[in-house]
Amino acid sequence: MGFLFGALFLLLSFSKAAHGGTLPLATSNSTTTSPSSYTVFVANSANNRIQRLAGGRCNIFKGKWVYDPSYPLYSFGSCPFIDPEFNCQKFGRPDATYLKYRWQPFSCNLPRFNGRRFLEKWRGKKIMFVGDSLSLNMWQSLSCMIHSSVPNAKTSLIRGDGFASITFLDDGVKILLYRTPFLVDLVSEKAGRVLKLDSINNGNSWKGMDMLVFNSWHWWTHTGSSQPWDYIGDGGKYYKDMDRLVAFYKGLTTWARWVNHNVNASQTKVFFQGISPTHYEFQFRNEGGVLRICLGDCNDEFQLHVLWLRVAMFVVVMTSY
Repeated sequence: MGFLFGALFLLLSFSKAAHGGTLPLATSNSTTTSPSSYTVFVANSANNRIQRLAGGRCNIFKGKWVYDPSYPLYSFGSCPFIDPEFNCQKFGRPDATYLKYRWQPFSCNLPRFNGRRFLEKWRGKKIMFVGDSLSLNMWQSLSCMIHSSVPNAKTSLIRGDGFASITFLDDGVKILLYRTPFLVDLVSEKAGRVLKLDSINNGNSWKGMDMLVFNSWHWWTHTGSSQPWDYIGDGGKYYKDMDRLVAFYKGLTTWARWVNHNVNASQTKVFFQGISPTHYEFQFRNEGGVLRICLGDCNDEFQLHVLWLRVAMFVVVMTSY
């Protein structure tokens, strides 16, 4: 999926002017309250914001997936940076058609990625992806796309716990990854693991970048054994749980404040990567298994009714800062 690097971002810019109209919150100890009653308000705010961003030019948010036989832009087997588990063909996937789709806006053509030109444009600069596994995908994919264009480039790779960096030495371009699925802090205390909605000390590691690409959503919905926290901390109080959409809103608000206070827009470009939809439908086989199908359904992929409120909420948060 990372071979579609240029098309997978929901590129939303930031406004320092307050536009008002923030989303009212449910009570912080609620486990059932949903802000769905504000859907119309948030959706209208998001749509207006996107229209302003387009400014009469090409709207890259409206388009469709098209088959392109010249894709993919890199080979999984020849990229030295990609994790082995992402090489689907190596582990038995029989088809490769899914690699040959690209995003096509209705009103313009996106330029084909050129790794050599990219390195020249970003010479001496640092790009950091911050977030969960989607950020990992983008970090590896961008690096692999560059490597495919400049296969003999000298590189260095550093990997640590939740951090990684690839440097293209001849041009001094650094592509960095910081793994933090919530953006806000997840800390260990005597009471247990606490997700702090109003704390973002992680941000100290994000400073000094020339581009920051953030993403967060999927881990906010995890429950049971896959939930990485025991308590939610907010305003000096601990909660066993709360409405996850409300928690997401609070966390995004903390992150937006950090961006507003710590990022110089004239020096650093900031993007928020869109929430990834589920690209399959369920059909049950006779033996009770699940068959996942995507081929032929591409025209419906952009109708993201389930995710619209999440995306709209992000827009509302950003238009408040």
